[in-house]
Amino acid sequence: MSLTSTTTLHNGVKLPWLGLGVYKVEKGFEVEQTVKTALNLGYRSIDTASFYENEEGVGKALSESGIKREDLFITTKVWNSQQGYDNTIKAFNESLEKLKLDYVDLYLVHWPVPGKYKDTYRALEDLYEQGKVRAIGVSNFQIHHLEDLMNDAKIKPMVNQVEFHPQLFQEDLLQFCKQNDIQLEAWGPLARGNYLDDPALTEIATKYNKTTAQVILRWDYQHGVVTIPKSTKIKRQEENANIFDFTLTDEDMNRIDALNQNKRTGKHPDEFDYSPYL
Repeated sequence: MSLTSTTTLHNGVKLPWLGLGVYKVEKGFEVEQTVKTALNLGYRSIDTASFYENEEGVGKALSESGIKREDLFITTKVWNSQQGYDNTIKAFNESLEKLKLDYVDLYLVHWPVPGKYKDTYRALEDLYEQGKVRAIGVSNFQIHHLEDLMNDAKIKPMVNQVEFHPQLFQEDLLQFCKQNDIQLEAWGPLARGNYLDDPALTEIATKYNKTTAQVILRWDYQHGVVTIPKSTKIKRQEENANIFDFTLTDEDMNRIDALNQNKRTGKHPDEFDYSPYL
């Protein structure tokens, strides 16, 4: 197993288990350098969004990398203010232009804006059928959002990207996605570094001669969850990638599961203020 190891989505497309997230990485030089160092280390999956305002920098780094397009996996997302069928098509074309790409590997609905996410997803289905996107999915969707969406969708989402880490072990959502063949992907897998000094995690990390961050990412992987940790530092990117040479015991997995407190670093999808986007 390595950085190029993949899981297969329900439509046959292969998604790397580990990628680089670029949320809050500054546009321009910082994001260009961050993506370039990750690609040099062997990362092939890069996750951005129109909301991050750094798609152009990501595109520049990709085009200068010399890596074959088919070896890359690029994800972007449609923001809340861009939702609705026509707006989503327009937003997608803008993202494509900024990324300097002919197609995107994965396109996601960023948040479930009430009354809009179904029309938005319909646009994703059409983009997928036109071959402009290799896979489609959603982000920040709870079980009830997924059920509601799938009642009308022609194409089942391939991915659901949500906040997921040991203090927010969304076990019901994970099981629901597994049962429905939707790949769960974790954003903020390290909870913004908020509890890397947790005693239980520290003890487990010492046992395997790993860092607590590596233990968390390995825990994700063993739960069948794709991760996209963000780091602008080459040493951290390298460390995050080095999780394929050890295996957590069932006992350690259960111990990490038990750290759950339903504690979020971001907003709960049902409590997010959607009013500006309605």
